[in-house]
Amino acid sequence: MSKSLLLSSCRYGIIICFCLLNVRVATAQTDADALMISKNFYCAGGTYGNSSWTNYWEGTFKRDNLNLGKVSTNTYTFIGNYGITSKLNILFNAPYVTTHASAGTLKGQSGLQDLSVTLKWLTYQHSLRGGKLSFFSILSGSLPLSNYEPDFLPLSIGLHCKSVMLRGLLNYKYNRFLLGASAQYIQHGDLTIDRNAYYTTTLIYSNQVYMPNANNVMLSAGYLDKHIYFGANVTKATTLGGFDIRKNDMPFPSNRMNATTTGAMFKYSFSAVSGWELLAGGNYVLDGRNVGQAQTFYGGVFYLFNLSKNTK
Repeated sequence: MSKSLLLSSCRYGIIICFCLLNVRVATAQTDADALMISKNFYCAGGTYGNSSWTNYWEGTFKRDNLNLGKVSTNTYTFIGNYGITSKLNILFNAPYVTTHASAGTLKGQSGLQDLSVTLKWLTYQHSLRGGKLSFFSILSGSLPLSNYEPDFLPLSIGLHCKSVMLRGLLNYKYNRFLLGASAQYIQHGDLTIDRNAYYTTTLIYSNQVYMPNANNVMLSAGYLDKHIYFGANVTKATTLGGFDIRKNDMPFPSNRMNATTTGAMFKYSFSAVSGWELLAGGNYVLDGRNVGQAQTFYGGVFYLFNLSKNTK
């Protein structure tokens, strides 16, 4: 429940790295945008995000839970982005996550979550009707950074399983306007939990949990000039398998967790103070299955380093 929300806010909202390049090139941000950082430039920064929900979907039934009240997640993320070449970037992020429920007896969790590393390749470019059509191939992987407890939803800070993600992104830029569409497939590794039996749709005598894979599709639009970027998107995330939360039961890591999310983001690059940039945005879950109807707000500060011999 909260993990799907966490994935939505962290991977598709909070993990964003917009930095200013003073060489007529916009910077790279995430595994879901169409902007690249130049060769030998490094962007570093941090973000803070808060996500909270009161209502959630138990299967397809929307409800609240007085034993939980409002469930909140705070995410503090360190982000880096390096230009190997102008067409190949490597990005990484490492979040520290805390969770809290305003009612009941369940204790919130905290700790380092997962390290994510992404290779982003500008595979193809072509001039089309006065604009530029681009295709990006994006490969990501993640693994847990700490021994946190995944079998404690909705207050666990993550799923504690390794993942590999492959995304294809098509983008069209016309003057200062951007239109994009992407699709991503996520392969999850199995999960080990601290009990010898659990129930999904049948009783299973094992501490190994098969984690269903997932995919998502996203449509986006944006405006970009030298100092300002504004973007909006709609994302539909789908779990390929899993099962629904049983009536009045706790969620389980291998639940089917689907969500349709809309979001917007704004960034500003300072002209008087070269290299600094501010970021702010938010997301909202429109519809879902076994997830919380969450609203997320985030902000961040970044700085761009020129690591090449050319100091211009």
